[in-house]
Amino acid sequence: MNFNAKSKKLNPKHKSISVILAGGRGKRIKSEIPKVLHALWGIPSVVRVSQAASKGLNSPNQVVVVGMKAQDVADLLKDMPNTVFAYQEVQKGTGHALQVAVSRIINAGAKSNLYVFPGDAGLLDAELVSKFRRRFEKSSSAAMMLTGEYKGPVELNMYGRIVRVPERDTAGSHSGDDYRKVAEIMQAKDILKMQPDQDHKIVYHGREYHFTRKQLLENREFDSGMIAFRYDLLKKYLGRLKSDNVQKELYMTDLVRIFNDAGHRVESFEIKKDAKDAKDAKTGGFQFADALLGFNSRSELKKMEAILRAKYFETLKDILTFEDEENFFLDSEVVRRILRMDETGIPVDITIGEGCHIGKGVRVNRGLKVGKRAVLEGNIMLGQKVSIGENVHISAYPHQELRIGDRAEIFSGDIIKGNTKIGSNVKIETGVTITGSDEHPVVIGDNCVIKGTSYIYGSTIDPDNFIQHSVLIRKLVLKIADKAGRVQKVRYILPHPEGMDSIKPL
Repeated sequence: MNFNAKSKKLNPKHKSISVILAGGRGKRIKSEIPKVLHALWGIPSVVRVSQAASKGLNSPNQVVVVGMKAQDVADLLKDMPNTVFAYQEVQKGTGHALQVAVSRIINAGAKSNLYVFPGDAGLLDAELVSKFRRRFEKSSSAAMMLTGEYKGPVELNMYGRIVRVPERDTAGSHSGDDYRKVAEIMQAKDILKMQPDQDHKIVYHGREYHFTRKQLLENREFDSGMIAFRYDLLKKYLGRLKSDNVQKELYMTDLVRIFNDAGHRVESFEIKKDAKDAKDAKTGGFQFADALLGFNSRSELKKMEAILRAKYFETLKDILTFEDEENFFLDSEVVRRILRMDETGIPVDITIGEGCHIGKGVRVNRGLKVGKRAVLEGNIMLGQKVSIGENVHISAYPHQELRIGDRAEIFSGDIIKGNTKIGSNVKIETGVTITGSDEHPVVIGDNCVIKGTSYIYGSTIDPDNFIQHSVLIRKLVLKIADKAGRVQKVRYILPHPEGMDSIKPL
C-alpha cells in the first residue's frame, strides 16, 4: 500500500523526529476497530499522541507507522505537517515497526534524535514530552526510555520490566558505578514463560548477574514503550534485532541490550506517581505517571478516560457546579473556553447536570444550566443565562450555525437540530422538535413560547408569538396583535392528513 500521496517531507531544520506506532490491531480490545482509533475523551488515541509528540518535541517531523485499517489512521493525520506514513504490511513486533519507520526517513538532519511513542498512549502529555526531550538532549546517552512504577497487582502487570544492575554480581563483587544502570528490558510474556526455578542470566560490562522469575515478575518499574534514540546510532544497530523470544517478534526494547553490549550509555527517565514535581496546579492534579499508560482492553480505556474526567473536574470544580463529578463530558475546547471566561474575574455560574455531554464546537456562556443527560454537539452558540432541561438533544454540523439567545429556556426532552436561530427570552417547552436545514433554516424571534407536541422545520416566527400543538413546515408566522396589544395565539396548525382510508375505528 502506497501512502506517498498522503505523506509530506520531513523538515531537516528540526532535529527531533517522533515515530508513532499505530500499526497493530490490539486483539485484547476485541474490536474490528484498531485500538489506536478508539476515542479517549472524544479524540482518537493516535491523534492525541501525535499532537502531544509534535507539541512536546517542538517539531512537526513525524513518522506514523500504519498497518491495520491503515487508510483510516492516515486519514485522521493527513493534515499534520511534515508527517510521513510508513506501511507495516505484516506486524512482526515493535522492532520491525521501527525498522519500517526508519526506512521512510530520507532527509533527516545531522545529529537528529528520534522519539518513539505507542499510538495507544492517549494520556500522553506535551509537557512531559518536552521534559523528556530536554533531559535526553542534555545527556550523553545513546538511548533513554520513559519508565514508570506499576501500582496494580503483579499478576496483571503485562508491561515490560526495566532490569537494572544489582548491587552485587553473581560472584559477590560490588557492581561499582554500574549499580542501578539499565541493563535490559524484559517483556512480561518472556518472564511468564520461564520455569519457577529458572534463572535469567545477563552480562553487563563483563559481569554476570542472575534474576529469578519471581524477582522479575515483582519488579514494578515498567517500560512505557516511549524511547529516545540518537538517530545515527539507531540506524547502525537496528539491523541487529533478532526474534529469539516467546513471541517470535522483533522487540524494539532489545536495542537497550544491544547498545549496552556495544559500549553505549543507556539511561531511563523514571516518572514516579508520588514525585513532588509530578503535579502541576494547571493540570488539575493530572500526574505525569498517568501519561505513560496504554490500553489493551475496553476496561483499561475506561480507566484512562476516568483519569481525564478527574483531571477536568479538578481543574473546574471551583469554577462550575457539577451534579456528578464522575458522570459528565466536556470537550477539551469547551474546558479551555470556560477557563478563559474565568480569567476575566466575572463569575461563570455554569451548572453541569449528571451525565450531560457538551461536545466539540459548543460555545458555552455565563449562567448556563444544563440538565441531566442533555447532549450538545456541534457548532452551537449559547447566550447568557440559557437553561437546558433534562434529556435535551441539541446538535449542528460544523458548517451549520445554531444560536440560542440570552435567557432562553429549553425544556426537558426537546430536540433542536441544524441551522436554527432562537431569540432571547424564548421558552421551548416539553415535546418540541425543531429542525433547520442548510436550505431552510429556522428563525424564532425574541419572547416566543412554543409548547405542546410541536414540530417546526424551515420556518420563521416573528417575536412574541405563542405556538402550541402545531406542525409548521416552511411557514412564516406573523405577529398579529389586537388593539389591546394582545398577540394572537397559534394553535393546532396541522398538515392535511394522508392515508385516512387506512384508519378505522375499533
